[in-house]
Amino acid sequence: MSTAPLIRTLQDIQQIESTPLSERDLPSSTFELIRRTAQASPEAAALSFILQGTGEETPLRLNYAELLGKITQTANAFHRLGLRPGKAVSFLLPNLPQTHYTIWGGEAAGIVNAINPLLDPEHIAELIHASNSELLVTLAPFPGTELWAKVNALRDQLPELKAILCVDMANLLPEPQRSALKAQRGPLPEGVLDFDETIAACPADHLESGRVIAADDIASYFHTGGTTGTPKLAPHSHGNEVAMAYSMNLVTRFGVGDVTLCGLPLFHVNGVIVTGLAAFIGGAEVLLATPQGYRNTTLIGNFWKVIERHKVSFFSGVPTIYAGLLQIPSEGHDLSSLKYALCGAAPMPVELIRQFEAKTGLTLLEGYGLTEGTCGSCANPPAGERRPGSIGLPMPYCEVRIKVLDEQGRYLRDAEQDEIGNLCIRGATVFRGYLQASKNADIWVDGDWFNTGDLGRVDADGYIWLTGRSKDLIIRGGHNIDPQMIEEALHKHPAVAMAAAVGKPDEKAGELPVVYVQLKPGAQTSETELLEHAAAHIPERAAVPKDAWIIDAIPLTAVGKTFKPALRFDAIARVYQAAVDELHPAVRVEVLSDDRAGQLAHIHLPNQDQALAASIGERLSGYAVGHRIHFAA
Repeated sequence: MSTAPLIRTLQDIQQIESTPLSERDLPSSTFELIRRTAQASPEAAALSFILQGTGEETPLRLNYAELLGKITQTANAFHRLGLRPGKAVSFLLPNLPQTHYTIWGGEAAGIVNAINPLLDPEHIAELIHASNSELLVTLAPFPGTELWAKVNALRDQLPELKAILCVDMANLLPEPQRSALKAQRGPLPEGVLDFDETIAACPADHLESGRVIAADDIASYFHTGGTTGTPKLAPHSHGNEVAMAYSMNLVTRFGVGDVTLCGLPLFHVNGVIVTGLAAFIGGAEVLLATPQGYRNTTLIGNFWKVIERHKVSFFSGVPTIYAGLLQIPSEGHDLSSLKYALCGAAPMPVELIRQFEAKTGLTLLEGYGLTEGTCGSCANPPAGERRPGSIGLPMPYCEVRIKVLDEQGRYLRDAEQDEIGNLCIRGATVFRGYLQASKNADIWVDGDWFNTGDLGRVDADGYIWLTGRSKDLIIRGGHNIDPQMIEEALHKHPAVAMAAAVGKPDEKAGELPVVYVQLKPGAQTSETELLEHAAAHIPERAAVPKDAWIIDAIPLTAVGKTFKPALRFDAIARVYQAAVDELHPAVRVEVLSDDRAGQLAHIHLPNQDQALAASIGERLSGYAVGHRIHFAA
């Protein structure tokens, strides 16, 4: 556990930062980080796994000495198969112990490229090509899974792969189910290696490569969006990931005996770092809660039972997860092991925070981060004041500033207190730019500050408040959607002149994608037909728009670019208007820019009806966008 002071205020962070990071004796690599913890606490529980999520099952558990051994064996297996520093191994896996071996063993041997298994095969192939991967780790054929079918269909398109290793989930089953399933399925496909057998043949006590890993060496690639063509890959150095784990642990203070539940996917930085490496640096235990994580309905239904059984200290989620857990009775369960939970990736409605805390007695902390910053940049302090709606204070050694830019995105000046501007970050956790140089235009401002694309302000006490987004990204339940993917699909429709996709507010997902369409002169189509076209041409299911709205003209800026803020305001107004129409037909909604909130819905009542105002407040409380009620004179 960290010996640094408890973080209550900005001054505590400044006190921590008064010792430069270079003097903190941090490990030079993720492999060295895990090795140090294994040396200090070899018998401490490191990684455990439950397959079903029932709450009764006995977990598979490894201590730190065993985990280090598996990671070392994996690194050696990859090395024997030709993986070298600067070359990548891609993985397409659910949350399994072998996924952790692949991540940290892959970083010890070369570079690890995480791929979302839910992507369509063509998108997967693009990411393997873009990362220049020579190895691929995926699932062996297993009932209820589609991964092998996806990979098998791609094999002819991936001649660069030197080897494919398959993790056999049958090995996680007890006998006699294990043998019965393997007998029914038969041997692995030709030319495919069994992951467990391959690593078992390698030594567990040293790296055969003899590699000395430097902090500046690239450890991983994470996919951050992109549509057809070259995807955007964000490289993280070993130094980035170690600094992030250290900074995160200064906030969370995980130590031996703490248990972190991982329910977010291990192709995402939150799953890998927040509920992974940040726990490992402190000697805590990571509980992999089923291969599907939060997507497993059995786990969600038994969530509080799992918390009680495994004495979980901490978990991290996105607003959709917390909205779902509100429906699961927590009464009668001993939740005293829980210290707090973290929410990030999308704005959390203040009312949802209030309801969740009232129901569970758990402190819910909002944070903020992004892939380019290796995960977390801000968080409300667990030991200090939590300000609902705020993303909190900067994490130690993560610099955050609000910068005012001109219309061309050029730096003008730093923002004043409470003045809205572009949220920018820099420091040891921030990457050095995308793998593809063409993607790096205009991402840096005022020297080496990374422009996140989010808008925000800082209050008098240093708390940071998000107020909107300057970039176009749509965030659905923590899942980043590039609107270009939607727009390109709609532009293929013969009747469409222009298409612009934005997010509309949603009580569960935070945002859902919608698309505005301007038709060609004289052309005709229906919104239903446009949605059917979108579903047929968009490769990512989460990106298929929920609505297609035909309008006379897409709003443009003075230089002829699509003016997305006007569309976002319109989408908010449509959603809020539909919600209040249920209560009174004469209520009018207007969405305007606001100096503090960025955007605010103004609800105009036709009378002085206080009961109606209260009903409207309750009806809109689940949305992240704030509102103000105005009574008629």
